[in-house]
Amino acid sequence: MAAKRDYYEVLGVARNASDDDIKKAYRKLAMKFHPDRNQGEQAKKAEEKFKEAKEAYEMLSDAQKRAAYDQFGHAGVDPNLAAGRGGPGPEGFGGFAEAFGDIFGDLFSGAGGAAGARRGGGGKQVYRGADLSYAMEITLEEAAHGKDSQIRIPSWEHCDTCNGSGAKPGTSAKTCPSCGGSGTVHLRQGFFSIQQTCPHCHGSGKIIPEPCPSCHGAGRIKKHKTLEVKIPAGIAEGMRIRSAGNGEPGSNGGPPGDLYIEIRIKQHEVFERDGDDLHCTVPVGLTTAALGGTIEVPTLGGKAEIDLPEGTQHGKTFRLRGKGIKGLRASYPGDLYCHVAVETPVKLTEHQKTLLRELDESFRKAGERHSPNAKSWTDRVKDLFK
Repeated sequence: MAAKRDYYEVLGVARNASDDDIKKAYRKLAMKFHPDRNQGEQAKKAEEKFKEAKEAYEMLSDAQKRAAYDQFGHAGVDPNLAAGRGGPGPEGFGGFAEAFGDIFGDLFSGAGGAAGARRGGGGKQVYRGADLSYAMEITLEEAAHGKDSQIRIPSWEHCDTCNGSGAKPGTSAKTCPSCGGSGTVHLRQGFFSIQQTCPHCHGSGKIIPEPCPSCHGAGRIKKHKTLEVKIPAGIAEGMRIRSAGNGEPGSNGGPPGDLYIEIRIKQHEVFERDGDDLHCTVPVGLTTAALGGTIEVPTLGGKAEIDLPEGTQHGKTFRLRGKGIKGLRASYPGDLYCHVAVETPVKLTEHQKTLLRELDESFRKAGERHSPNAKSWTDRVKDLFK
């Protein structure tokens, strides 16, 4: 048996590809190689390609399976388990819509990206729970170095009053008379028969004449739970962390949705981030800029020193290599750019003003040698008004 190809190679994505990139890559391959779209001599080869892409997508779209695969390769995931769940294999094909259920489900569902209905073991339609979004605000230092954090999110728990049945204690749910407990009804129009979710029981197959007073017939109660969240070092503004299975619970035994934690980075008092680079403005005194010297500047890792040459001008930029942030997908950290802001002295004493006037007089007598920028600016102004 030929060795399996790397799942990332199969989909044509990088190992650090996002969930959206993986989904897009699979959709493209599935559209190209699906058996319903390939006939004749190419059918067998296309079917093999489709199976391979489907297996790769099922592994890499699941956070736990992907983590195991990234660490141990094919040895970290059991291919027999995928086949047992209706994964790659002849029985995993079915209709064209089935192949794209995970991809297009969010286009035909309610808010939060809940997937569409699927058949459960008892013939009832089961629904994947909606995805949830949570905005987390962190500091620039936390984004650069990473952190372990906790968040509280709403969750649904089993109702103790009715033991999850949704019915008032002492009563019970009844079989829906409209669908006979199947959760679906059939509508006929001429030669066509249309199946849809039962509008009376909403696909559950049961109706509750007397709802539980605690959960109002839902069988569950909304509470809160605490989750541990690991913020990776180098994360950037707007990136999302996926917490699988911590979204809204599914209906009729359907799987829960996912929780997406979106990162917001607080504005820093000193630094501005540009990708993996940092920028800061460094105030420098007039005499230091003129005479030169060594100044201290802050970095995210402590302090650093910059040697200012004589005659440093306002706006001069100094680059400190490797003092920026090492991004999630970067091999090396970015740089720190320090922009000099020459400060004009204020609140001068009479003696200081006298000294500055004497200094200014000596500059004027020396001509243009002390102010090269002023000379070029004056020439440009003269040319403008000729």
